Amino acid sequence: MPLVIPRKYKLKLLPETTEVAIKLVKERFQSLLASSLNLRRVTAPLFVLSGTGLNDDLNGYERAVRFPVAALGDNYAEVVHSLAKWKRTKLEAYDIAPGFGLYTDMNAIRADEDLDNLHSLYVDQWDWEQTINPTDRNLDYLKATVEKIYDAIQQTEREVYQNFPHITPRLPEEITFIHSEELMQRYPGLTPREREDAAAKECGAVFLIGIGAPLSDGEPHDGRAPDYDDWSSINSDGFYGLNGDILVWDNILERSIELSSMGIRVSPEALDRQLAACSCEARAELPFHSRLLAGELPPSIGGGIGQSRLCMFLLQKAHIGEVQASIWPEEQRRLCEISDIHLL
Repeated sequence: MPLVIPRKYKLKLLPETTEVAIKLVKERFQSLLASSLNLRRVTAPLFVLSGTGLNDDLNGYERAVRFPVAALGDNYAEVVHSLAKWKRTKLEAYDIAPGFGLYTDMNAIRADEDLDNLHSLYVDQWDWEQTINPTDRNLDYLKATVEKIYDAIQQTEREVYQNFPHITPRLPEEITFIHSEELMQRYPGLTPREREDAAAKECGAVFLIGIGAPLSDGEPHDGRAPDYDDWSSINSDGFYGLNGDILVWDNILERSIELSSMGIRVSPEALDRQLAACSCEARAELPFHSRLLAGELPPSIGGGIGQSRLCMFLLQKAHIGEVQASIWPEEQRRLCEISDIHLL
């Protein structure tokens, strides 16, 4: 996505006040999230050892930032991409009961990102995971969880308005659920990204179900790693997928923004199926995968919620660099400066 300079961007908070507002959003939202999903905060790693299978492979081509650890015989560690799999091991380690879970602040470096209004080298998100019963591995449980998260976002938006009344709420009362196959049928001439924009503009907020499995045209809506979300099981609507993304319409950038990626996690059967579908059978020998295939890890649901993205959307900013400190191409900095977009 190229850099977007909104046609009529109006700065609603000066940088100093923005810092206060960021604190408000982050503290309030994580409190609401923890309360609604019965989560407790835990400490998370910034890096993990290479070769354990714990790191998130994202779409399979992004390079993790790696470095040798002198005290471990120069074995390599790598900065996490996310904590999608690490969290599930902690549910088992802490023996967390069904209906309860954990969350943490996840910080990552993604060196291969194209830098624009929404993408930064620095990623900060709330990573969360909840133990569930085997009978909860269904679409109804997924939707109910999405609605709880959406309610927490709405409540945070209302508190922003109470503190800064010139920032008026934009979210609709309810989030709309739609499967990626239905979206393709509704907008057959559009690309996946264009379909997301069209749906988010029409509905205001959408949970797009089914990310990873091929659609009827033979292509997946988007890539998803084979070893955390379950995208290959048939759900109660008759489509593939027990995962998805929360998308909202941003009238400043005039496009959709993905705030969260989440899903019910793979069962041993789903992991075996998805590794084969992605020609990744060798991963079955890795420590994390072998434990999961042996049934040693609890069934769970989890995801990540972008901290900077949520702040950017709720504070009605035009660039993620207005709510986080990172580095940007000099030309991008120059264009933002002359457009009254204040990068931190």
